[in-house]
Amino acid sequence: MPAPFTLSILAADHPFYEGECLSLVIPTTEGQYGIMANHSNMIAGIVPGILTAVLGGKEPGERVVAAVTAGIAKVEKNKVLILVDSIERPEEIDLKRAEREYEAAMKALKKKAGEIEHSLAEAKLMRAVNRLRAKKNYGGGS
Repeated sequence: MPAPFTLSILAADHPFYEGECLSLVIPTTEGQYGIMANHSNMIAGIVPGILTAVLGGKEPGERVVAAVTAGIAKVEKNKVLILVDSIERPEEIDLKRAEREYEAAMKALKKKAGEIEHSLAEAKLMRAVNRLRAKKNYGGGS
């Protein structure tokens, strides 16, 4: 079994996980990035995507999958800190709501809006697509 490291995942409105982790894969601006114990120090930008972690602690080997939005990851001295705007497990995602958010974002993108409104619509679309992908691929699709 791989050696553990300390993982803290914090969303803007709540702590998601704090404890031991055996491996972590995060979506970054450079692609999917894997982290294990004694990883070199680094800071990375997180983009909307799927985070996967194999936890240590009481139930070693438990796999966690979650949809994350933009944020940052810091690895230092065998500790990993993940700060994201939001994070959701697939079972927490309401499929119908995610589909409505997708449709609303698509409509907003089609409007002739200013640069700021267009950027906001793109961000909402990315979040909706990510939530739908997480739910359909990891949460049973219902």
